[in-house]
Amino acid sequence: MTTLEKQFAQTVAEHKSTIYTVCYMFSKDADEVNDLFQEVLVNLWKGFESFEHRSDIRTWIYRVALNTCISLDRKKRRSAEVRLTMDINLFEDSDEDTRQVGMLHKRISKLQPFDRAIVLLWLENLSYEEIGQIVGITTKNVSVRLFRIREQLKNMSND
Repeated sequence: MTTLEKQFAQTVAEHKSTIYTVCYMFSKDADEVNDLFQEVLVNLWKGFESFEHRSDIRTWIYRVALNTCISLDRKKRRSAEVRLTMDINLFEDSDEDTRQVGMLHKRISKLQPFDRAIVLLWLENLSYEEIGQIVGITTKNVSVRLFRIREQLKNMSND
């Protein structure tokens, strides 16, 4: 294993939960999370050697992960697919907390990809300034968008 490969493996190990969280917000099941995760890793590897450290590595990882997931989400929406379903969902849990989380995930998944990215970063407890740096908007714009997103989420139905 080369030094670059070791550095990449170390970076992925340190930021695995960040990558997974982004993928989770753009997926509907565990298989899709894994597929997105693999795509993000491919894109991180492609850009790893040329990363110039002008921003924090975590910011760069968020950008790559979000851009990958948003791009794939757009492609997926353009080409409608027929999904095979089972009668039971092995990942489903019936306690109240899980239902609340499921409802929130369902509502967030109805948002536009850019707004979904902002919510994800906010849920990760990033500052408005960090969110702005990652998605490329001003801190004030982050504040305004989050206010509008919250209103949008409140007004959504539970279907």
